[in-house]
Amino acid sequence: MTRGQMESEILRALAEIRPFLNNDGGDISFMELTDDNVVKVKLHGACNGCSVNQMTLKSGVEMTIKKYIPEIKEVVQID
Repeated sequence: MTRGQMESEILRALAEIRPFLNNDGGDISFMELTDDNVVKVKLHGACNGCSVNQMTLKSGVEMTIKKYIPEIKEVVQID
C-alpha cells in the first residue's frame, strides 16, 4: 500500500468514527503519518480535555485505523 493510499484509508477510518465523537461534542483531525507508521491526530472540542480520551484514542480510533491499515504501529495525540 502506498503512502497516499494509507492516508486515504486513515481519513476513511476517521470518517467512520467521527459521528461518535461529534455526538459527545468532539472531533478529530488527521495531522501526520510518520515514516515509521505512527498516525498523529488532534482531538478537538469535548474530546480534547475528556478524562477518557486516551481510552477513546486506543480502543476506538487506533483499533478502527488498524482495521483498515494493519501496518500502523500506533495512534498518538498531539496538541
